[in-house]
Amino acid sequence: MFMIERERVDSTVKKMKGQTANVLTIINLSLGALALLFIFKDALKVGFILIFLAGLFDRFDGMVARKLNIESEFGKQLDSLCDLISFGIAPSFLIYEASLHQFGVPGIIFTILFIVCGAIRLARFNITEFTGSFVGVPITVAGCIVAMSFLFINFLPTVFFMFLILIMAFLMISNISIKKR
Repeated sequence: MFMIERERVDSTVKKMKGQTANVLTIINLSLGALALLFIFKDALKVGFILIFLAGLFDRFDGMVARKLNIESEFGKQLDSLCDLISFGIAPSFLIYEASLHQFGVPGIIFTILFIVCGAIRLARFNITEFTGSFVGVPITVAGCIVAMSFLFINFLPTVFFMFLILIMAFLMISNISIKKR
């Protein structure tokens, strides 16, 4: 009887261990979605902070998956979907609300272009074999750079943010090779 109970506990622990990275990924997504809600309510500073908290959880989910040897195709796909929200949509909306809205339709187009290029970057990553180097700037890096530019919103001309979001969009889909650390 005790042997059966121990097997059940071991099985439950194994299942929980297998989902640890996915839970961190879901927290990343939740923080990205929460950032969007705050951005829509014009609480841009809070949105900015939440994007960077999402970045921390994104960093930890991959580390945990590798450390516990629980990497999976499901986890890879889930991580990409969450990254699109936290590092594609949230940072681009943050900069749109802080600056790009002043440009009207071009501001909208550049905001959408960043999101589209981020989605293309993630899809390309998901269907290629990882060789130790990223092809194109990862969306987490591009999104964090765009979000970080928010700190300079009062110091730089608004056209800077238009060029920044455009450059980062194209760098994500470029063939630049970036070695993973």
